[in-house]
Amino acid sequence: MEEAPPLAVNTDIHSLSTSPGPVGSRLKLLGDEWGERSYIPSVFRAATLKWKEAFLSRKRPFVGRCCHVCTPQSRDKLFNSNIPSLGLHNVIYINETHTRYRGWLARRLCYFLFVQERDVHKDMFPKNVVENVLNSNRVQMAIVELTETFSVATSMQPDSKLCNKLKRKARTVLKGVVAFISSAFLRAQTAVVDASETSSTVITVQPNHKLINKVKKQTEKVLQEMVAFVSPTLLRLTGWVLLKLFNSFFWSIQIHRGQLEMVKAATELNAPLVFLPVHKSHIDYLLLTFILFCHNIKAPHIAAGNNLNIPIFSTLIRKLGGFFIRRRLDETIDGRKDVLYRAILHTYVEELLLQKQYFEIFLEGTRSRSGKTFPAKAGLLSMVVDTLCAGVIDDVLVIPVGISYDRIIEGNYNSEQLGNPKKNESLWTVARGVCRMLQKNYGCVRVDFAQPFSMKEYLDSQRQMLQPLPLSQTLLPVIIDPSGDYVLYEHEDVVVANARYMSDEARRRHVIATLAKHAMYTATKSCAVMSTHIVACLLLYRHRQGVDLSKLVEDFFSMKEEVLARDFDLGFSGNCDDVVMHALHLLGNCVTVKNTSRNNEFFIIPKTTIPAMFELNFYSNGILHVFIAEAIIACSLLAVLENMSSDLSQGTADGLISQEKLVHKAAGLCHLLAYEVAVALPCQRIYQVCHEAVERIVQYGVLLVAEDDQEPSLSPSEQSWEKKFPDPVTWRSDEEGDSDYDEEQRDRYLKISQLQEHKEFITFLQRLLGPLLEAYSSAAIFVYNFTSPVSETEYMQNLHKYLIARVEKQLSVYGECATLSLVKNTIASFKDLGVFVEKKEGRSTVLELSETFLPHENRQKLVDYILSFSIP
Repeated sequence: MEEAPPLAVNTDIHSLSTSPGPVGSRLKLLGDEWGERSYIPSVFRAATLKWKEAFLSRKRPFVGRCCHVCTPQSRDKLFNSNIPSLGLHNVIYINETHTRYRGWLARRLCYFLFVQERDVHKDMFPKNVVENVLNSNRVQMAIVELTETFSVATSMQPDSKLCNKLKRKARTVLKGVVAFISSAFLRAQTAVVDASETSSTVITVQPNHKLINKVKKQTEKVLQEMVAFVSPTLLRLTGWVLLKLFNSFFWSIQIHRGQLEMVKAATELNAPLVFLPVHKSHIDYLLLTFILFCHNIKAPHIAAGNNLNIPIFSTLIRKLGGFFIRRRLDETIDGRKDVLYRAILHTYVEELLLQKQYFEIFLEGTRSRSGKTFPAKAGLLSMVVDTLCAGVIDDVLVIPVGISYDRIIEGNYNSEQLGNPKKNESLWTVARGVCRMLQKNYGCVRVDFAQPFSMKEYLDSQRQMLQPLPLSQTLLPVIIDPSGDYVLYEHEDVVVANARYMSDEARRRHVIATLAKHAMYTATKSCAVMSTHIVACLLLYRHRQGVDLSKLVEDFFSMKEEVLARDFDLGFSGNCDDVVMHALHLLGNCVTVKNTSRNNEFFIIPKTTIPAMFELNFYSNGILHVFIAEAIIACSLLAVLENMSSDLSQGTADGLISQEKLVHKAAGLCHLLAYEVAVALPCQRIYQVCHEAVERIVQYGVLLVAEDDQEPSLSPSEQSWEKKFPDPVTWRSDEEGDSDYDEEQRDRYLKISQLQEHKEFITFLQRLLGPLLEAYSSAAIFVYNFTSPVSETEYMQNLHKYLIARVEKQLSVYGECATLSLVKNTIASFKDLGVFVEKKEGRSTVLELSETFLPHENRQKLVDYILSFSIP
């Protein structure tokens, strides 16, 4: 526990920006280097000094290289050794040197001259799209199918006039036959209905031209609402406006010149490009188009939700390349597939690909409300894959894109995370948002283009692919029977052959899903770590009770070096004191700054209100992907140590930990948290990724390898237990040698370093996952008291209220565990795990407990399993 600060006076956080050493002058034009401090880092001295010294003078890491397993040819195709050294470029810093003109007038009109010189013209964009889509075979067949469906539905209604006429005739014939009136009347009535239906059905054979024309008009209306009509003039005008706006509320928008060179090289291959960015803010739509426009790259067609199809604003979006699609493709009254809409959308995508147009698709489907990337949804991407596999086009180049903000223009998503319904977009909200933006500054933005890779090459590489089994077949047996850990790894992956041809629908879906996951993982890993991410993370999980400003700056420097050492890039540079004050200024609503009497030192305290904790957690999650694998290992240490304390036969008095058992625990936690953050690429095995994370922690000196004479003797059961596991697949480059690999994979025993710095590092890693584990354990406790079937919506609301109530009563360790995003993820994870069984009742989903979790004993095992990873 840190010493409480002396009596202090509250200071306005915004006054920090006016303190000596202005932040603006150092942050407006970011360089490629960053300042170094003379003192030794103290928070993360987990890495040995000799190991760390190698990274302190290293160059900025180059992120976004494509997978050398799935796309080895693409990895070498557009990359050369000079690309990483090209450095960063501030896109919105424009002056006369970026134009052909010089002089006073050129300086005054440099923005106007710059956009006028951009290479954008009508011939770059598609022609006759509407006509080609309407006349395509797919759309024409869908129109005929829909017309026949309507005709049959109409004809199945019995003709009432014919029925009445036949009934009267039947009554006349049967009048006077009293003995048989009941049975005869029923038979005659049945014959009447059948006759009328038969008569109507015969009529439907004739084509209904009126209905066909009606469906065609409906098709044209849907297409007109969907299609983008790019205007070069409006692109130039919008480029000029955005230069003005972005310079008013952003310090800078940084891109890497080398990454952009790879994108430019990809445009010369005469193949369609598909940009797959992460989605954090509404400004994402304009940001990518603006950057490409500034560098003479054709504007992409942007898939936007129809919630943005509002008057005036929708016209602007269409003119800039946006096309509107339904958020759910099956929005029919009866809940069935809308064949016509799917045909129109598929044909439109195919037509754009045929004309070599570029796409921008947000695989998450919506903006991230948690700061973490959502699991990918491959709906629109599947149409691109199907077009390629049908041979309509030769190839498609995929470009994942990472986007990082010091502060998003929305500020936060606290209202939605508290369970309030999302407000519908309108022209008024757009205008109000722009006015609000002009009054604030949102810091820096970083956009990273990953290396383009061939979709055709990726699909070809999936002929032999890894298909993980569902959690109900892997993790569930481990929870119910902890002694059966081997089940999780003995059948971890199933090989599927000939996936390229996709004759099987299940294999097709799996290949597309892995492609989407692959792109999202690369985009996430490409995201630069911003100053607000580091400061928010330190305040929540290192200094929750408050910290002196000087100590915060010291820890900030250490964290920065740890990020670089893991080959993740930073979205800032400059003196750490100024950068930290810049971050505190942007996080001003979430922190309290006190001016202490101790050397006139500032004391920083994170606010403990629910909205403040939610907002800090949003920005802190921007760094979670950097430490996620190590954090899972740190939490798994707790689970292994708990097992050792409950069963002395699994450990020794010296506290030695089996690396194999540690990895197995960690892999189980990776599967449990699969909806939170991706730990590995789809082509990697979780088992091997966890092994590598342990190796890194051993390199840091936090875990020590026991000497041979310290290793405990194994019982016969334990000796055979290790043989139950298959040899893990390696994840190394081809250049690495194999001489000592077999020896490295032999199980070894580890112990935790007793140095205070190392203990602090382990505790920090465990706290990073604290909110996730508390949300999942609380959800498991809530399941323990689950009684009857309930709709999924009602269950989600009740669980969310339960978590909020725990925070309000101060029963939670981490108040940020009560976000609505975590509630949704816990329910999804428990459904995959087999805790719940889904049943459809109309258009709603009802949840009820599976037979496995009807006994309270098994529900308690689920609670105990999750709690074993949490700090006591």
